This record gives sequence, structure tokens and C-alpha cells, in this order.
Amino acid sequence: MPRETAARRLAVHQARKRNACATANGGTCACWSTVSAVRNRISLGRGHMKAVVFHGIGDIRLDTVPDPAIQQPTDAVVRITSSAICGTDLHMIRGTMPGMQPGTILGHEAVGVVEEVGRNVRNLRKGDRVLVPSTISCGHCAYCRAGYTAQCDTANPNGPLAGTAFYGGPKATGPFDGLQAQYARTALAHASLIRLPDKIDDDRAILMSDIFPTGFFGAQLAQVQLGDTVAVFGAGPVGQFAVASAKLMGAGRVICVDRVPSRLDMARAQGAEVVDFDVDDPVQTILELTGGIGVDRVIDAVGVDAVRADQGPAASAQQDRQQTFDQERDEIAPERNEQGGHWTPGSGPSQVLQWAVKAVAKAGTVSIIGVYPANDRFFPIGEAMNRNLSVRMGNCNHRAITPHLVELVANGSFDPISVLTQREPITNAIEAYQAFDAREPGWIKVKLEP
Repeated sequence: MPRETAARRLAVHQARKRNACATANGGTCACWSTVSAVRNRISLGRGHMKAVVFHGIGDIRLDTVPDPAIQQPTDAVVRITSSAICGTDLHMIRGTMPGMQPGTILGHEAVGVVEEVGRNVRNLRKGDRVLVPSTISCGHCAYCRAGYTAQCDTANPNGPLAGTAFYGGPKATGPFDGLQAQYARTALAHASLIRLPDKIDDDRAILMSDIFPTGFFGAQLAQVQLGDTVAVFGAGPVGQFAVASAKLMGAGRVICVDRVPSRLDMARAQGAEVVDFDVDDPVQTILELTGGIGVDRVIDAVGVDAVRADQGPAASAQQDRQQTFDQERDEIAPERNEQGGHWTPGSGPSQVLQWAVKAVAKAGTVSIIGVYPANDRFFPIGEAMNRNLSVRMGNCNHRAITPHLVELVANGSFDPISVLTQREPITNAIEAYQAFDAREPGWIKVKLEP
């Protein structure tokens, strides 16, 4: 069968059958793994694969690139069965996370099957089904042993002081080619990869590669305790899991702030009280809902691409800050490449931080898991200090946190599946990026299937 004809027939199969099959099988297409395997067999020729590649700010493409290979004895090559699009990927495309090298494969979330291992990977073998955590860690340095796996001393090629190493990120994080591809080289595989039980399907597993652990980490940083009232800013994928994690840790009330109706609906379905910041001033509303005290904990699940209110009392209250927000955006993202409404940096880089320090009670805790770049200098430190706030932040320690979450999902204690809203073939990756970037209704978490 000619390759072009086969690809065309597979596309027709996907368009007509995949969604119906997914509905009939509880959200997972029973035949899609077979289709993916066929696509791999008729791919672009031996030694090459499809991958989503960063070419510049506002410029990503689905390219044909060489297959990855073992480079170090602790590497493994993984055949990707599922990857995903994350808000962090958008920061790099929008220009709010600088330092990306053209040619870097994007993506830091994946599930797959081990194809090859280096000679020092002694706990995995070909055929093992694995979860690929977003951050990379060695397992033997002092930081890894203490559970701070995102601050591994040896994973980042830029040195022990360089900070977190992760897939598909800027030069300062490695760089390591990412996971939005048909195959990936995974570094320090013996200490990073997590073997998956058969009872956890790809739809659920992909949510534990980054966003569930990061949401859980946010609640952990916030030190959520039994009975606490918690505010989560941002009802995107990470915010949804921050809501869920706060409740898992015993929060008595969770208030979630966003303005996208479908996202607020999902948070409400979890039991959160929701606030649309284009309708109500989030700070005043939170104070009203808490008897004028404020919440015990705030989790920022948005980061640098926060947007300011466009209407309502929150917009009116911040008329004098509009120029300041513009200056922040220009300093953080001096290079931009906006195209037809896509890849636009957030209009209020410090917006969530400004709201957070006002919405939390005196002596409360602010947890920051939304991404901010190294050149961001706009935190309202004076107000936080004068209210005796504790501020805790950082990148998720995936390898320390994720095994516990895998167990929760495997034993039925928690089911993350509701957050996964789209399943797209990697051939539709650019269109999927655009829909996610635009926050189209219902687009909360997108899984890419090779």
C-alpha cells in the first residue's frame, strides 16, 4: 500500500470512528492504539519521525526529524503513545519564557513504551510501559534524596546551580528535546521513568506526567490543612488539579477564579465556589465570602501570561494600572510574534500576584506554581511583607510526588479523567495548539496521539 494512500485512509478512519469509539468505551478509543501502531509502521521511512518543533517565537511546525538514539548509559529511548500540550509550551511560543533554541522539539508530558535502554538502566527493559515525568532527576544527589528532584544537581547540563532540567524547554533547562514526537530519548531513565500498571490507561496516565503532580505540589506548597479555605487562581488544567488536590488534603472550601465559562464549570463540578473576574472583583468577592478575613491559602496556577480584567468592577478598580501592566509585558516579552490573534502574551503579567496577596488572610500562605521567567521582577513584595505572608514557589518535584498519585489512581481513590477534554493526532498538533492558545470553550487539556 503506498504510504500516501495509507495515511489518507488512516485520517478518514480517525475522523469517522475515533470519537464514536471513545464515547462507547468510556473516553478511550479502543482501536486507536492499533491505528497508531500502523502509522508508526508506515511512517516517513526508517530513522525518521514526526515531531512538533520550535523554530522561533510564534513559529512552531510539525517536522520530520531523525529518530533519537541512546547517548548516555543511563538513557532510554521511548516510543511515545501519548503526549500533551501544556500552558508552559505556550509561554515559550508567546515569548514570555525566553531562551528557546530553534530546532528544539517541544513537549514535556508523555506516556510510552521502552524501545531501548542504556547499559546502566537496570530496572527497565524493552516493552515496559512507562510514564515520563516532566522534570529530569538522577536519584542519587543530595537534592534528589531529600525529595527536591526538580533541583537535581546532575540532570541539568548547565551545572548544579542551573536549576530545573525538563524536556522541551529553554537552553537554561538543558536543553533536552521534548516529547511531542513519535519517539524520545529520556535522560537518567533509571531514576526518572515510572513503570505504569496495566489498569491505568493512557488517558489517565498522561495527566500524571505533569499537571496532576504540579497541582498537587501547589497544594503541598500552600500547606493546605484540614478545614482550610483555599483560593485557586486559574481554572486551566493545573488549576483544576490544584482544586482537586486541595480537597484531597482536607480543604473545607475552595474558591476558584477565572473567566472562561467552561473552565469555571469544571471547577464547580468539583465542588469549588467560582468567581468570574470579568463579572466580579475577585478580591472583594473573596473577602465577602470569608467574612472580610480572606482565605488561608492562595495557589497561583496561572503565571506570567495572566490577563487583566476586561470589564466589570475589577477592570474599573485597576484603571490606574493599565500602563504599568503594559510596561511589565514589554519588559518580560520584548520579542513577540502575534499572528491572527494567536501567541499573544498575557495582558497582566503580575495580575494574579497582585490579587493573591490581597485575597489571602494576614499571615496566610501564597503558593506559586504558575510559571514566571527569570527576568520577571514584579512581585508585590512590600505588601506581602507588611501582611506577614509566607510565599512558597517552585517547579514540581515530579519524581518524588508522582508515584503516590499513580497509586491513588490505580486503587480507585481518585480519577483524573474529567480534565482531559481533547484527543488529537499529532498531525493536528498545530491546530490543537491554536485552539488551546485561544482558550476555546471546552479546550482544557489536549492529548496528542502519534
